[in-house]
Amino acid sequence: MSSPGRRYGWWVGALALVFLALITLNTVLTPSNGAGGIAPGKTLAPFAVPLATGNLTGDANIATHADDGEAGRRPACSVRGPLILNICQLYEQGPVVLALFVDGGSCTRVLDEMQALAPDFPQVRFAAVSIKGERAALRELVRGHRLSFPVGVDEDGALVALYKVASCPQLTLALPGGVVQSKALLGSPSPATLRARVSELLAAARARGWRPAA
Repeated sequence: MSSPGRRYGWWVGALALVFLALITLNTVLTPSNGAGGIAPGKTLAPFAVPLATGNLTGDANIATHADDGEAGRRPACSVRGPLILNICQLYEQGPVVLALFVDGGSCTRVLDEMQALAPDFPQVRFAAVSIKGERAALRELVRGHRLSFPVGVDEDGALVALYKVASCPQLTLALPGGVVQSKALLGSPSPATLRARVSELLAAARARGWRPAA
């Protein structure tokens, strides 16, 4: 992880705060930078963040190579451990459904929907990251909702810009290897819609020749 307060300067923090404020008002962030998720066909931006349930702290590592300035000293894909949510580690294992959310309001409802789907799609890696948020509240969220998938915390809001976050929640679906399979789901999808999209993701992965490890 990179050291708190090092990264990105005032503008990343300001963007994250704007995002949080707009979500509190139940509006959608629509900046001129083309926010709306990573485009299909692009590879997920690498990141490693602390798990909300652990005691590890620090800003997100989003480095793409060694000594990548304020993004991190080590490549994000190499930063792994029992207290870390690493997106590269997830997409190496299979298809990924990643939810970015704010801890509050109706945004967290999607976590229950993901938890309900997880047993039916054991080959899919479900994960979520809270944009900022208090660690104690996030731990209670994980326990109270009995979430079996990893939940990380982006303490400085770096993923807002990195993943072009446009709503709360925002779900990204990626194939094994990290290639984004379809447009991000913005807002809270219906359970039927989410199930259909996850089914499509798994079918697309199999069509490309992917098979889960024995």
